[in-house]
Amino acid sequence: MENTKDLSEHSSRSKRKRRDSFGMFDGYDSCSEDTSSSSSSEESEEEVAPLPSNLPIIKNNGQVYTYPDGKSGMATCEMCGMVGVRDAFYSKTKRFCSVSCSRSYSSNSKKASILARLQGKPPTKKAKVLQKQPLVAKLAAYAQYQATLQNQAKTKAAAVSMEGFSWGNYINSNSFIAAPVTCFKHAPMGTCWGDISENVRVEVPNTDCSLPTKVFWIAGIVKLAGYNALLRYEGFENDSGLDFWCNICSSDIHPVGWCAASGKPLVPPRTIQHKYTNWKAFLVKRLTGAKTLPPDFSQKVSESMQYPFKPCMRVEVVDKRHLCRTRVAVVESVIGGRLRLVYEESEDRTDDFWCHMHSPLIHHIGWSRSIGHRFKRSDITKKQDGHFDTPPHLFAKVKEVDQSGEWFKEGMKLEAIDPLNLSTICVATIRKVLADGFLMIGIDGSEAADGSDWFCYHATSPSIFPVGFCEINMIELTPPRGYTKLPFKWFDYLRETGSIAAPVKLFNKDVPNHGFRVGMKLEAVDLMEPRLICVATVTRIIHRLLRIHFDGWEEEYDQWVDCESPDLYPVGWCQLTGYQLQPPASQSSRESQSGSSKQKKKAKSQQYKGHKKMTTLQLKEELIDGEDYNFLQGASDQESNGSANFYIKQEP
Repeated sequence: MENTKDLSEHSSRSKRKRRDSFGMFDGYDSCSEDTSSSSSSEESEEEVAPLPSNLPIIKNNGQVYTYPDGKSGMATCEMCGMVGVRDAFYSKTKRFCSVSCSRSYSSNSKKASILARLQGKPPTKKAKVLQKQPLVAKLAAYAQYQATLQNQAKTKAAAVSMEGFSWGNYINSNSFIAAPVTCFKHAPMGTCWGDISENVRVEVPNTDCSLPTKVFWIAGIVKLAGYNALLRYEGFENDSGLDFWCNICSSDIHPVGWCAASGKPLVPPRTIQHKYTNWKAFLVKRLTGAKTLPPDFSQKVSESMQYPFKPCMRVEVVDKRHLCRTRVAVVESVIGGRLRLVYEESEDRTDDFWCHMHSPLIHHIGWSRSIGHRFKRSDITKKQDGHFDTPPHLFAKVKEVDQSGEWFKEGMKLEAIDPLNLSTICVATIRKVLADGFLMIGIDGSEAADGSDWFCYHATSPSIFPVGFCEINMIELTPPRGYTKLPFKWFDYLRETGSIAAPVKLFNKDVPNHGFRVGMKLEAVDLMEPRLICVATVTRIIHRLLRIHFDGWEEEYDQWVDCESPDLYPVGWCQLTGYQLQPPASQSSRESQSGSSKQKKKAKSQQYKGHKKMTTLQLKEELIDGEDYNFLQGASDQESNGSANFYIKQEP
């Protein structure tokens, strides 16, 4: 009987604690202090600085307890889930709110641990409370915890949106259209996607089934969004109640006939089992003449995700702190063809740079010397063990050009995408002509005296354009910084500077049938922070030039990118390769950074000193750990300006 009574009392206390931990307080007078935690005499006698007088208080039995101040930390009992002041908790590790919880945990640790951890993780900061009376102090701490939830909402909103983002829900709720996989030749299956489209049938796991083993059923593609497909089980007709999104390239998706060949059962969903008595005849009728995936589809997916670059390979890559030169870097990891490169001199291996293996910013060892490009010699005199030079044939090939006839010359003017502010196309000058068709370009009015911010573009780069390109295509051209004769006119500027425009015929004008359309969704690298891949939209198309907008961010963060850039990916690429996708920025996140945005705009108007446009990352720097700045031009091997009408309008 005594054991039964003790269990009953403990159950009652545990129930009350769980109820209280969810904020359902019936009144402080009813809280018994028999269950409070004991603290050592040394802790009880410890002096605590007085709390601010303006903090609210709780009165109980004539005694006054203040809420903990903002610096006081809290803990969560691993047994009952009670939230309280950390220093008031029991045991040296502060894992339990009372002795009884500690003992109960020992006897029923697994169930109690799972239940308690559902309440959240305790903070790590130490806490102190005035006149320690553990249970009441816990109540006060929890009330403080609830009061601070609103202040934490902005931070949590970003975390929740990232964890809870779903391409399927995002596309369905807004009726978006995604760019097809065939638009991305460098992506897995980009060149062998075939005629996968709506109404194609596949065999998928049946989730509407109570059987203990994994069974399958046939589904049809209702909608395609990149690699992702909205599927509907056969037999549901026009009922979308159990429609679901999945990645077509995942290992659970198979062509029709796979189950028969593999000995896997086909079982109709429980919801519609009553609709037909002869499901075999139903399937024969439905599948006659229908399309399915190629038999070797999964093999092709696997083969298209094999990459020739391997860890420990050495390459030459642009120096992100001095754009005019290259440095030696080592491949640290390869994810979906994207390389994390660590500069060879980085001792702690944190000085890194992300780019795709087909990026125009990486080259074989010896490339800089062969074309006359500036190069930073490494302090490391010999290769580290295991490191080896990447074979030259693995790098993207540039189009061969003939420099013997009429060619680019130093001082010629042109228009170029600013690699440090990819939302702008600027007035630029050819500063140096290198071998093999490479050019060193500088942005007029923003160049460093030592030329450290010149950048290398190939003559066929999609990031350079003839004079007049912006005017003809109704794009805003950014004039030289400090140039006051506005609106800017090329005719006047060339006359004032005594310069000539680079001949239009030297620019490549090929425009591929890329398949992009305005409004299409995709996943795109933030080229100002190239380790991030974000939810993005094509907002403008000028021949082969795409304007990429990052969903949830202001237009000033848009980027001009070539249609064949290896930094654009189909919807579902991150899920397929295991890369982290950055979801659209929430409204609260943008508002919380409004001050930084204003500073950014102010900084742009100031005179250029040192590295320019460092402030481009200010809006994002609280969400990510940024470097000084990162540079990635997002170019492909071939380039075209998309029109032959690039001639300057002659002024009268």
